[in-house]
Amino acid sequence: MGLESEGDKSSDFNTYNAKAKMDNGREGLRGWLNPTRYGWERVSYWLQRLTGVGLLLYFIGHVYETSSLVNGIDAWNSMLELTQTTGGHIFLMLVIGASTFHTVNGIRLIFTESGLGLGKPGRPDYPYDATSLNYKQKSGIWVALLLAAIAMFYGGLVMFGDAS
Repeated sequence: MGLESEGDKSSDFNTYNAKAKMDNGREGLRGWLNPTRYGWERVSYWLQRLTGVGLLLYFIGHVYETSSLVNGIDAWNSMLELTQTTGGHIFLMLVIGASTFHTVNGIRLIFTESGLGLGKPGRPDYPYDATSLNYKQKSGIWVALLLAAIAMFYGGLVMFGDAS
């Protein structure tokens, strides 16, 4: 009853360690990328970062594509054929949306950094809702998303030939 073998103790220790790893609050990459645990300000932050990196990669690809012009008109035309497909048009629509969101959200952040549109600071009581993220800031995020969607829609109409 009160006697345990050495093997039982080590299995209890391993079980305790496994539970401690699960209960220490560290969720790893899955918890880090979970969008439901963050507010709109954090989602806006991640979209700003992702669109910035995406636009940088697009810029590098665009310089490469444009530099193919030095190889002659045939090389230029073969490079342009990549963008004249449905997939190329969809990719360019995503670039239009990313650049529009990144620009409008960047302007919102400039205003925020200069103190415009911020609410009054409050005491940080649990559950730690950001009192400075008021309706002006949230509506700025929604305006950035809405303008990006409108720009993507219009760009799609132009690229797919339905706009006049």
